[in-house]
Amino acid sequence: MEEQEVPLEGLEEKIDDIAEHEAKQSRWTFWVALSTALLAVFAAIAGLLSSHHSDEALIEQIRASDQWAFYQAKGVKSEILQTKVALLLAESKTPSAEDIKKIAAYAEDQKSIKQIAEEREKRSEIHQKAHMTFARSVTLFQIAIALSAISILTRRKALWFGSLGMAAVGAFFLVQALL
Repeated sequence: MEEQEVPLEGLEEKIDDIAEHEAKQSRWTFWVALSTALLAVFAAIAGLLSSHHSDEALIEQIRASDQWAFYQAKGVKSEILQTKVALLLAESKTPSAEDIKKIAAYAEDQKSIKQIAEEREKRSEIHQKAHMTFARSVTLFQIAIALSAISILTRRKALWFGSLGMAAVGAFFLVQALL
């Protein structure tokens, strides 16, 4: 029986090449995992801030509505007094000076109440805009996380680079909302 020789020439090189490839793949996987974890942190922070601004927008809008209701109440009181004064004048009677002063006071109150209501509406709009910008950031971070996962599954680095690009745009919106 003749012994078969196993060709060992080049085998060591092939093993070294495979080991080197696996090491590179492992490093790449580490960086994808690390970047994905960081993206999840940024997405969570942006999500929290988005919710905060959404809540604040709603609260400010409710407060503005309360002020507008107060404004209307002052207007109704003023109209009632004006009607009273008009009826008294129609009967050739003199309205009280106190009623005339109250009508003027109601008008002044309405001016300040209107100013407060409009300011609260503006604050609500500012919070709503911040909410929308943070929400865009969250969406882009989530897409970046999904692309990272797909890049690992398909072993395509281009998808990971696309993920990093989406993350950069998400970071832009995050910074923009913070400023």
